[in-house]
Amino acid sequence: MTTELPGRPPVADLATWQAARDELLVREKAHTREGDAIAAARRRLPMVEFDGSVEVVGPDGPVPFTDLFQGREELVVYKHMWYDGAPHQGQCEGCTTTAWHIDDSVYLNARDVSFAVVTTGAWDEVAPFVEFMGYTQPWYSVLGIDGPAGGEMGYLTSYLRDGDRTFLTYSTTGRGNERVNPALGLLDMTPYGRGEQWEDNPEGRPKGRDACWTWRMDAEGNPTWGPTGRPTPQWSRPGATPVETLGRNGHCH
Repeated sequence: MTTELPGRPPVADLATWQAARDELLVREKAHTREGDAIAAARRRLPMVEFDGSVEVVGPDGPVPFTDLFQGREELVVYKHMWYDGAPHQGQCEGCTTTAWHIDDSVYLNARDVSFAVVTTGAWDEVAPFVEFMGYTQPWYSVLGIDGPAGGEMGYLTSYLRDGDRTFLTYSTTGRGNERVNPALGLLDMTPYGRGEQWEDNPEGRPKGRDACWTWRMDAEGNPTWGPTGRPTPQWSRPGATPVETLGRNGHCH
């Protein structure tokens, strides 16, 4: 039972494993407590007021940004990057992955928090993309809108409403988006991890590839950033195979 397996974790008895697990647990609990402290500091950030009457475009045409709150006090928005004129498979694989993980906001709603997705794409391009993807969350175009309601894409952003007044309270940067992607957290629990080069893996484990390599592949499942590639989540369900658009203005990010 103690025979070593090359490229895999060392084999040990249960007591030895439990001792090592308990040692790691001390660090995990410290990490959790620090996360709680950071969240407490986040709740103490100042906020920025902006004009919530600015119009965004959704399935019912132009509406004020305040409509995204759906009558609630708080709002979380994912700002989805957009490549103008690109076919479905040419849209951002990172944003596609993030948005794909946010399928239901009922738990947020129960705490008086709404959720929506905004993007800088023109609505006539965005609408068929949303339909193809099968997204259930509300989407809006913020084309041409600057400041807290629009601006740079690729982030999770939080807002607060006080009557007719609206405020920006928080926004992620970079890997801050991972908090809504449980697949990454589950991969971090596995012995091989995410399979990306930047990870610190023991000697002999499977060699990782470039970051995000699993996010884009061709119809046969081969990782590729070429013209036949498409964001993996978009083709992960039966029937989602619009191969006639492959290679036409495809973009990689």
